[in-house]
Amino acid sequence: MEQSEIILRAIGVLTETQEMVRRLNEDVEVDIDAGEAQLGRLVTEVFPSVEVPGDATPAEAGQAVIDALMPAAISLVGAFAFLFSELAEVHDTGRSDIKSTELLRTLALRLSDTDTNTDTNLDDGEDQDE
Repeated sequence: MEQSEIILRAIGVLTETQEMVRRLNEDVEVDIDAGEAQLGRLVTEVFPSVEVPGDATPAEAGQAVIDALMPAAISLVGAFAFLFSELAEVHDTGRSDIKSTELLRTLALRLSDTDTNTDTNLDDGEDQDE
């Protein structure tokens, strides 16, 4: 899964969570499991299955698991860190003309439009020359 797709899915998780919190604050019944399900699906899709050879030592098995899961963990944490940074920047500059849901929607549209967004380095996590 590309980094931009992980960020888009993280936007979905954050947006759904915001809606859930809004409904809880209004004392509306909320299906908490639905939010957990979306996050669970994202985690399941990002993290690969790991096969450890039967003759591997405990240290080798542990290393195999770390080697297989670390890139996915970095991608997932990086997606949420990116979104936090974007939201924090708007908050810290004191802008009141844009709500967090609008910012998330704008980010999602920008990421979805890969043809006009070629100068961003969100797709592979590596710096690109401009």
